[in-house]
Amino acid sequence: MIDRQSSGIDLPLKALAWEDADGRVWLTYNSAAWLAERHELGEGSSAAVAAIEEGLAALAAGATAEGSG
Repeated sequence: MIDRQSSGIDLPLKALAWEDADGRVWLTYNSAAWLAERHELGEGSSAAVAAIEEGLAALAAGATAEGSG
């Protein structure tokens, strides 16, 4: 948020778990790279964007692992 205060509109990050008409379950979220592009974040935010992307990937992997939930 320091780089572009407008990024606060997308914080905190959120994810949506949903089931389609065929009974398949999906996990959907906006990537940190997309958020950085959307808010035109500069080089000063690259480490934070990378950390957020890594955290989201870990969260998604854990949430969708066989036997989770």
